[in-house]
Amino acid sequence: MNGGARSVPFREAFAFWLKLGLVNFGGPAGQIALMHQELVERRRWIDEPRFLHALNFCMLLPGPEAQQLAIYVGWLLHGVRGGLAAGVLFVLPAFFLMLGLSVLYALHGKLGAVAAVFSGLRGAVLAIVATALARIGARALARPGAPFVAAGAFLAIFALGVPFPWIIAGAALGGLLFGRLWPKAWGSAVHRSASEAGEGVTADIALSPAALAPPRVTRALRTAAAGLVAWWAPLGLVMALAGPRHVLSREALFFSEAAMVTFGGAYAVLAYIHQAAVQRYGWLTAPEMLDGLGLAESTPGPLIMVTEFVGFLGAFRHPGELPPLAAGALGAAVTTWATFAPCFLWIFLGAPYVERLRASRALGAALSAVTAAVVGVILNLAVWFGLHALFGTVARAEVAGISLPAVRLSNLDPIVLAIAVAGFLGMWKRGWGMVPVILGSAAVGLLRFALLP
Repeated sequence: MNGGARSVPFREAFAFWLKLGLVNFGGPAGQIALMHQELVERRRWIDEPRFLHALNFCMLLPGPEAQQLAIYVGWLLHGVRGGLAAGVLFVLPAFFLMLGLSVLYALHGKLGAVAAVFSGLRGAVLAIVATALARIGARALARPGAPFVAAGAFLAIFALGVPFPWIIAGAALGGLLFGRLWPKAWGSAVHRSASEAGEGVTADIALSPAALAPPRVTRALRTAAAGLVAWWAPLGLVMALAGPRHVLSREALFFSEAAMVTFGGAYAVLAYIHQAAVQRYGWLTAPEMLDGLGLAESTPGPLIMVTEFVGFLGAFRHPGELPPLAAGALGAAVTTWATFAPCFLWIFLGAPYVERLRASRALGAALSAVTAAVVGVILNLAVWFGLHALFGTVARAEVAGISLPAVRLSNLDPIVLAIAVAGFLGMWKRGWGMVPVILGSAAVGLLRFALLP
């Protein structure tokens, strides 16, 4: 434990992770924003450099980066039990909510009423994301060279479609090179020690023994073995009982494969899953995939919870000898497990080594450049979510050989825009809390549904 540092009681942390699981709207951009606001600014459980350092690592991993960030912070505070609590509670409320919505969708078709009720929350998420981006950017882009890296990363992924790992690799190499040539422009502003980090950073929280212990090969081997067994044992049992050709077995294999090969966060995963689920397997149609994405965007939980919707419909429509609803529920459970179980393995295996990198001054400039690039990527996520929240339908248009998103001003939702502007001004200027903004926005959505069904 850190000498003289206070500990966060596990019960208090557990309550927070449960609360976060109930209010983490807005996909990865919104969830990262929520965690930054709560963990760094309000509760001061983790300092800004360590938060951004963990975020850099999680953005490099396959799968949902926001849940992986929660697992990482939980591990920092309370070891493996903290990581398990943070990761499970991040997803569990969303699992049951999405399961209920999937049942209603399968039995009754469109869920216009649900979408209308949740529409107000989209404005709140936009406000939270904009506020967090402003605050994170002010610190992460403090060095003169950092804004150029962030802008380059945003343009590369938004306009050119450059794969995320290439953006991060380029930023790291650029940071190493230019950090030697122009140290004042590329010094490790974000990754300096906590005592030097400045406003908003605290170093008075005791980390778990797991976070302070040096990494060991024997521990890594035990972690890998335990993680692989936890991941594959339940899926293997389902496959053995259902048979290799059953839809449940196909879902177990496909979503486990997706968990290992889809880099770049939730939005990269969605394109991969859409192609396979709609075109290769025929588990659902393209319009239904969009409906599932809309439900995942407007409800709490990771955006990748759309995989549960896909898994439910695929098994519901191809139940074999099982009752359709039972098959659908199993399909939802299988896809959720295959999607999220690997996240715990990646964090528990890699986090001890990533923490040791914080002490390396030689990597400071590279990590600062990566942090700046991650800000640009988060901006891309925020723009992607914002366009869909404000305009609903987003097409693509070719401009000078570059594919860019295209919207119609006639599709602008003025109520969502008004909620977003009011929420941002309230949080930025008056210090409104996250929960009041979310509850107020939900109330506006309910009122809108009542007056304009």
